[in-house]
Amino acid sequence: MHPLPDIYNTTSLPTTCNKNLSLLIFSIFLTLMAKLFHFLLLLFIQTITAQVAPAPAGPTNITQVLEKAGQFTTFIKLLKATQIADRLNSQLNNSNQGLTVFAPTDNAFSSLKAGTLNSINSQDQMQLVQFHILPTLYTISQFQTASNPLHTQAGNSDDGEYPLNVTTSGNQVNVSTGVVNAPVSNTIFSDNQLAVYQVDKVLLPMALFGSTAPAAAPAEAPAPTKPEKNVRAGEADSPSGSSDSSVDASSAVSLKRKTVEVVTFVAAGIAVSCF
Repeated sequence: MHPLPDIYNTTSLPTTCNKNLSLLIFSIFLTLMAKLFHFLLLLFIQTITAQVAPAPAGPTNITQVLEKAGQFTTFIKLLKATQIADRLNSQLNNSNQGLTVFAPTDNAFSSLKAGTLNSINSQDQMQLVQFHILPTLYTISQFQTASNPLHTQAGNSDDGEYPLNVTTSGNQVNVSTGVVNAPVSNTIFSDNQLAVYQVDKVLLPMALFGSTAPAAAPAEAPAPTKPEKNVRAGEADSPSGSSDSSVDASSAVSLKRKTVEVVTFVAAGIAVSCF
């Protein structure tokens, strides 16, 4: 006969149940500890990140934008010297009005004719800087629908004093002042308040540097007077020549008269001697 298992022996069942229950409790404990550790780790990371994170960015500053971009030292000096930088920063910080700035590079100023900036007074230098600023925010795409001439901060473009025109070809924007044409070569900065575009030429307004400017007129005035002086000089020479001729003629006549008088006197003497 084969021995049958003792299925009635239940002495080991409590031990097996206790082990399984212990494993279950331990497994639940490990799961809870893992979740707790994960939660505490996330909380720690968030706390450290909040302490290390930089403060929110301050108000937009035009000079800081240009300094960060580099190669705009001369334009920054003009902005500060004319106090336009402070005015622009005040507008950006205290109003929702957008601004567009065309910033010439240092090479653009270096390529100007020597003495160009020194030839204008401080008031005109202010107008020159303001001519590079539009009191409206323009993105590159918005230039395509802009109406010329654009209004700048330098006077009123409606009367033609400071006209500034833009033309577009795809994403390429070209700026024309009537004196120079300058393409926009790069977008330096752009947000919902300020757009700064790089131009490789200084935008010279017609009112200050145009060929029709009043300062250029006196240079041409003396030219017509030179031929008149030559004509008068020629006229002055002619009478002197005539006077010389008249002097020579009068001398000849006087000599002839003296000769006749001598001959007459000799003839009279001979006649008297004959009687």
